[in-house]
Amino acid sequence: GVHRQILLATVGCFVGYQLVKHTEYKHARVDRELFEYMRHHPVDFHSPAEKKRIGQLLEDFHPVR
Repeated sequence: GVHRQILLATVGCFVGYQLVKHTEYKHARVDRELFEYMRHHPVDFHSPAEKKRIGQLLEDFHPVR
């Protein structure tokens, strides 16, 4: 009956919350490791001297007709 639906909805919310919490923890751990690597190896992650504009990245458009 209704009590079973309420119980399953509650269990589903709890399990969903735990899964989201676990995935956020995993992503935070990976981010922390990557930022730590970047901090220890700044030569590998130097910023470009000059930013390119979008027009420099794309090829010129020439219509076919």
